[in-house]
Amino acid sequence: MPGITGMIGKKPYEENIKIIALMRDSLIHETFYSYGTYTNEELNLYLGWACHKNSFSDCMPVWNEKKNMVLIFFGENFTDFELFDQLKAKNHMFDKSNASYLIHLYEEKGIDFLQDLNGWFTGVLVDMQEGKVILFNDRYGMQRIYYHEGKDAFYFSSEAKTLLKVCPELREIDMNSLGEYFCCDCVLENRTLFENIFLLPFAAAWSFQKERFLNKSCYFKPDVWENQTCMDKESFYEKLKETFNRILPRYFHSKQRIGISLTGGFDTRMLMSGIEMPPGEYPCYTFGSMYRDNYDVKIARRVAAVVNQTHQVLTLDKDFLADFAKYAERTVYISDGYADVSVSPEIYVNKLARDIAPIRMTGNYGSEILRSSRHLGRFSPNEQLFHSDFRSALKDTVETFDKLKQTVKHPLSFTSFAETPWLENSRFIIEQSQLTLRSPYLDNELVALMYRSPLEVRQSNELSFRLIKDNNLALWKIITDRGVSDKLIFPFSTLTHLYHEFFFKADYAYNYGMPQWLARFDYAFKYMHFEKLFLGRHKFNHFRLWYRDELASYVKEILLDERTINRPYLNKKYLLEIVQGHTKGNRNYTTEITKMLTVELIQRLFIEQ
Repeated sequence: MPGITGMIGKKPYEENIKIIALMRDSLIHETFYSYGTYTNEELNLYLGWACHKNSFSDCMPVWNEKKNMVLIFFGENFTDFELFDQLKAKNHMFDKSNASYLIHLYEEKGIDFLQDLNGWFTGVLVDMQEGKVILFNDRYGMQRIYYHEGKDAFYFSSEAKTLLKVCPELREIDMNSLGEYFCCDCVLENRTLFENIFLLPFAAAWSFQKERFLNKSCYFKPDVWENQTCMDKESFYEKLKETFNRILPRYFHSKQRIGISLTGGFDTRMLMSGIEMPPGEYPCYTFGSMYRDNYDVKIARRVAAVVNQTHQVLTLDKDFLADFAKYAERTVYISDGYADVSVSPEIYVNKLARDIAPIRMTGNYGSEILRSSRHLGRFSPNEQLFHSDFRSALKDTVETFDKLKQTVKHPLSFTSFAETPWLENSRFIIEQSQLTLRSPYLDNELVALMYRSPLEVRQSNELSFRLIKDNNLALWKIITDRGVSDKLIFPFSTLTHLYHEFFFKADYAYNYGMPQWLARFDYAFKYMHFEKLFLGRHKFNHFRLWYRDELASYVKEILLDERTINRPYLNKKYLLEIVQGHTKGNRNYTTEITKMLTVELIQRLFIEQ
C-alpha cells in the first residue's frame, strides 16, 4: 500500500540515500502512485513516500512560508470548512483540496494541531527552527507505522517489508505472534509477525532531535471519551441525528470523483439518506458473486434508484480464479502477511472500483461503532495441525487476550483502539492499495458521541432505522439483505427475515462454515450439486468450494511442498490429511487451508526471499 517510510541515523550520507531509495521503492505497488524523497542531513533524517496520484496527500512535501518547517503526510483529514477561512484570515497560502494547509495548522497551534486532525493518517513533521522531528499517526492507529530501533538508526515505514529489506537480520517470524495470528486472526499489543519490529501505538507523537529520542508521547487518550456522561435515549438520538447529518458533507468533499460501495445493509443506507445527491453525481456499485445476483446487489439497485444514482455490479468472476496464485501472493505481500488469502478478492474488485472512481465511500465500521458488532476474539484452532512444541504459543494467546480484555475500560474502546487497528486494518490495507477508502463511522465527533449512548442503543438496530426514516422515507421502506425491516410497514416482516436468515446461514454452511457431517453428506450426493441452491445469495467469495475444485491444484502445490510440510510448527501427518480430505470433498478445512496457505506465503515472500 502507499504510505511513508524513513530512517533517522548517523550512517554515511551516500549509504543513507541508497537505503531510503530502496525503502521508498518498496511502497510502490501500482503505476498510478506518486512518490518522492526528502532528506535533511543536519538532522540525520531520510524520508520517502508514495500516494495515489491527485489524492489529498499528493502534494508532498509541504512547507510553511518561511521554509523552516516541512511536513510529509499520508492519508486524509476531514475538517469543517470554517478552518480554511481561519487560516486564510492569517494570510496563509494553501490549496484547501489537499494537505498543504496542515503545516500552517502546526504553525498556529504547535503540536496540539494533532488533536484537531480527523481521519486516518500518518506523517513526519520537521521543525528546523527547533531542530526537531515528530513522527505521528491518527488517533486509532489505522494508518500503520512499523518501526525498528536498530543500533545505528531508527527505521520506520507504513510497510514491514520495507524494514525487512534494509535490515535482513529481522527476517524471522515471532512464534508467539504467530500463535496469536492463528487464534485471533491478528497480532496483539502492537507487536508484529516479525522479531523486533513493532507498531507505533495509536495517537503517537514521537519526537527526535537528530538521532536521539526526545519523548514518546501520546496526544489522545481514550479516557477523554470514556469519562463523558451518558445521555438518555431520546436526547442521544437527537444529538446523533444532528451530528451524523452535519459531518457527512466532510466526507463527500473532494476534487476527485467519489464512488459509493453499496450493500444491502444499514450503514451504506444511512449514508445515502443523510446527504443531498444531485442525480448521477455519485456512481454506485456492489461486489457480486459469479453464481447469481446476491441480496446486496438486488437491494443496492433499489437504493441507488431511489436517490437517482447509477449502479453497476462488479463481479468476482472466473478470471480471478484463473489468476488466484497472483492475487494470493499480492494480498499477503502488500499486507505484510496480515490479510490472509481469502481477502485476495478485495484486490480484484477494488481495482475494478477504481476504474469507476478513485475514492470509494463505504459503510465500513458502522456496525462496530453504532451497533456493538465485534469481530476480534480468540478462537481455538485445530491443535492437531500443530507440532506439540508450538502449542504453548497458542496457550499464551489465551492469557494475553484475556488480560487485554480486562484492561480495556469500555467496549467501544476495545472496538476503536484494539479491534480496528489490529484486525480490521488488514482488509483496509488491501483496499487502500487500489483506491482511497472513506467512511464517516470513525469520525472523531461521531465516535466520541457513541460513548454517551445508553447501553441498549448499541445493542439494537432501532436508532439506525429511525435515522434512515427521518432522513429519507423511501429508503426506510426497503428491507435489508438480512430481511430486517420495520414491522409497521411490513406485516410479514418476521417471515421475511426468517427467509433471508435461512439463506444467509445456508450460504455460510455451504461456504467455510460447513460442519464435517454435512461435508460428508454433500460428498455422498455431490452429483446433486446442492450448492447451486445456496451459494451467491449473500457472499461473493466461496473458498470452500474453490479449494475443493478450481483451486485444488494450487492448494496441493503449496501445502504438499516439502518446504511446507516440514515447517517446525506444523504436524506433517495431519496437514496431509487436511489437504487430501478437503480436495476430495468429504471434509471441510477451509479455515485451516486459508491460514496454512497464508503463513507459507509469509515464509516464502518475507523470510526466505
